[in-house]
Amino acid sequence: MLNQHTLKVPLISLLVLITAFSIPVPQGLSQTPDEKPRRIKKEPNRVFKDWARKEVALIITPDELKAYEKLATDEEREQFIIHFWEIRDPSPDTEENEYKDEFYERTRYADERFSSGKPGRLTDRGRIYIKFGKPDGIESYPAGGPYQRLPHEGGGSTTTYPFERWFYRYIENVGSDIEIEFVDPTGTGEYRIARNLNEKDALLHVPGAGPTLAEELGLNTKAERVAAAFGFGSVNHQRYKDSPFEVLGLHNELDKVADGRRNYFGSTTDRPTIDDNFLNFEVQTHFFRQSDNQVLTAITIQAANKDLVFASSGGVLMARLNIAGRIFTIAQRPAGKFEDSVAATALPTELVDARQRLSAYGKAVVLPPGRYRLDVMVRDVESGAMGIRNHGFEVPRYKDGQLATSSIVLAAKLEDLAGRVAAGPLVIGKTKVVPNLTGDYVLGQPVGVYLQAYNVGIDQTTLKPAVEVSYVVSNGGKEISVEREDWRAAADPGPRLTLTRLIDTGSFEPGEYEITIRIRDQVSGQTHSPAAKFRLVRAND
Repeated sequence: MLNQHTLKVPLISLLVLITAFSIPVPQGLSQTPDEKPRRIKKEPNRVFKDWARKEVALIITPDELKAYEKLATDEEREQFIIHFWEIRDPSPDTEENEYKDEFYERTRYADERFSSGKPGRLTDRGRIYIKFGKPDGIESYPAGGPYQRLPHEGGGSTTTYPFERWFYRYIENVGSDIEIEFVDPTGTGEYRIARNLNEKDALLHVPGAGPTLAEELGLNTKAERVAAAFGFGSVNHQRYKDSPFEVLGLHNELDKVADGRRNYFGSTTDRPTIDDNFLNFEVQTHFFRQSDNQVLTAITIQAANKDLVFASSGGVLMARLNIAGRIFTIAQRPAGKFEDSVAATALPTELVDARQRLSAYGKAVVLPPGRYRLDVMVRDVESGAMGIRNHGFEVPRYKDGQLATSSIVLAAKLEDLAGRVAAGPLVIGKTKVVPNLTGDYVLGQPVGVYLQAYNVGIDQTTLKPAVEVSYVVSNGGKEISVEREDWRAAADPGPRLTLTRLIDTGSFEPGEYEITIRIRDQVSGQTHSPAAKFRLVRAND
């Protein structure tokens, strides 16, 4: 049982604590240490972090690496990567960057051909192939076994590990008549660059086994051969380029970063030019979920017919376009490409009306979620006019069980292809969708809306979608039109719904409008309200 004296110490301590925490806090300093914002250094995106030391480690110069690692933001790193490839482009006046395309093609081949428990790009063979390309000749001994030495190797018979011998007639900044041996002493498929001609000899350390001709005649010993390979003494059969110091020098040159930067000195590419034959066009991307990690990216390119040259061809007038596109990740790695020739046609009597319309081209590619850049070139074949666009976009990530939608497509034309072949560049599911990239509609022209909804609930009694969908058109923040979806005629219900609607604009006035699609899942209670803007103009505007 505690007595009176044992209670005095904790009571005094408690009073001290109360007094300590009763000190007034100056105004503006009321935050506790836990509430104060912490200075946390933001880590770079993993793609950017790995880019310099893993993806392009074989071709980035030490100065470039040092500069890259001093960058503070992902935006700065992205601009650095763009510039990194631009200064290596051997023909900057063309759409392709041949240096970059060749680098990634070699990397892909190395990963496919030389992998051995680690990516092929990290092996010795992969490293040499990526830096210097395909050898002019290869001698391959994939199983090793009995081997008759060449004269410069000393002659005589031995048994070898699996090995390969690569020949290059010339490597810039390295030399001519280059010969490189790769040996697999472990039999695992990982060939390592050989430092001397003896590394492939499986009997090198077996007394009396696999002697050279000189050793059989007593002119040399195996110990002298081994010592000569490391620079101690010499053997008569050895070529000059096989001497240890020459081999070491060659390996040092092979290890250096090949500087692929283009020389700007004396060039005229830095002088500004004026393009008086420019073709204008628009680019837009829309996204539709395919699976957890695959998103259909619909690319639409639109040009005004009034900017195209129509030439007579077989009794009709035809405007022909060449279209090329390249897709890159944020690390500037190629993610896709396309090239097509398309045409817009009209009869001579229709030309006046045809020139008032727009021509659209569509391309669909499947991409994983992430940020990308699309470079597009469109060229009018008749006039030679050309335009180039750089379009950045982010492919969204769709989560399981979460109500979500695709991009809203404001369409100039919606056509149900049910019962017909649903295929073509502007076909999504069973609907032909011709987007209106400008968002401008003539007063009275219906505004087409296309949308897909994902992870919606199903009414188990009626087997119809258990969602409420309303199309709300507003002007200046005021709702002027509300249309609701009727599910009574819905067919093939499922977690993915296709929403199409033609909005009548006959009673509207010219001006700016916004359409909001309000979706409420009655099963989960989730809501989603994507929106898009359009403009109504008079026919003569």
